[in-house]
Amino acid sequence: MAKHSSAALSPSDARQSQWQYLGAAVLGYMMDGLDQMIISFTLVAVVVAFALNSVQAGAIATATMVGTWAGSYIFGILADYVGRVRILSLTILLYAAATGLSALSPGYHVLLLWRFLVGMGIGGEFGIGMTLVTETWPARVRAQAGSYVAVGFSLGVLLASFVTLLVLPHWGWRGVMVVGVVPALLAGWARWRLKEPADFQAIRGHRKAFPMRALFSSRGLSKVTAGLLFMTTVQNFGYYGIMLWMPTMLEKAHHYTLGHTTEWALITTTGMVAGIIFFGWLCDTIGRKPSYIILFLGTAMIIPLYFSITSPAVVLWGGFILGAFVNGGMGGYGALLSEYYPTESRSTAENFIFGTGRGVGGGLGPLLIGLLATQMSLTAALGFLFIVYPIAALVVWRWVPERKGVALPD
Repeated sequence: MAKHSSAALSPSDARQSQWQYLGAAVLGYMMDGLDQMIISFTLVAVVVAFALNSVQAGAIATATMVGTWAGSYIFGILADYVGRVRILSLTILLYAAATGLSALSPGYHVLLLWRFLVGMGIGGEFGIGMTLVTETWPARVRAQAGSYVAVGFSLGVLLASFVTLLVLPHWGWRGVMVVGVVPALLAGWARWRLKEPADFQAIRGHRKAFPMRALFSSRGLSKVTAGLLFMTTVQNFGYYGIMLWMPTMLEKAHHYTLGHTTEWALITTTGMVAGIIFFGWLCDTIGRKPSYIILFLGTAMIIPLYFSITSPAVVLWGGFILGAFVNGGMGGYGALLSEYYPTESRSTAENFIFGTGRGVGGGLGPLLIGLLATQMSLTAALGFLFIVYPIAALVVWRWVPERKGVALPD
């Protein structure tokens, strides 16, 4: 069976096809970041419009996260049954339409419903886009290709901040939500322009079992799946814990203004982009296993060091290094999560593993920091995050085999 969809194409057509799949996945994940973060940047205005209390405001984020968790499972499985391109288009259309319809929300509970549906589309999109790329790019640059997809989310976060800055003062939060409809155009383009990868076409109609079974089909593979679940949980634990609480910490500990906090976010996000791209290259150069061990141990040293800094200026520019370490691992997950599972279960594996990690880690990280902050300073609580990273390095060493340069399983 062909190992990627370019196998039967001429070299020039194969390269064009690879870039089309990559472009669709990058744009999809960028619009994912746009529509997910729009609510964060407009939340203050939404709270005022609907006279919400803090619990209700927090529930909006929770509804999105629950939808993300559900969508990752449902659409990952559907992509293995129906097709990657079809379901990718559906997920993009879903979160774009739900974001746009949020602008018409007459009240709080309707908005909660739309945000749940936004989350479902976002949760489904990530793993399917990654599957398209890993099945169509050669093994020697598989992680690098996946890293470009991961960068798309950070670019979407930046785009959301600029859209809010430009639109909110003139058309309010509802106007910002209308901009979220734009990704629907991408869904139409993807569905019209892209064909299913050859790997998927080859197994269509020849399914052997329910996709989830492949993730636990043997003792060895069950251990790999458990290891990957722990890695992605740690990834999201650190990312969401830091990104949610850092603005508060900067204000309390270093007396940052809103402008300085925005500057920190831009510098840190730039560091994340650089870290993701570098880490994808590192995974393809020295291997997945050593790269993640180095990253996790490095992050364990960087976090307590960063949160011991007392100079506001060093904290500001140090955000670049912090971002590179805390989110750099995203540069390898797209490839890593695809390399142990057969074609008929690959989208399920990508979405189930990362979706679970995002749901558990993204939920526990901010909660644990909040609980620790009641017993110690917020700065110390954030520094406490380092403790999970050496454990993650040990899990990689013991449970996750090296797959650098290896063809994807049939």
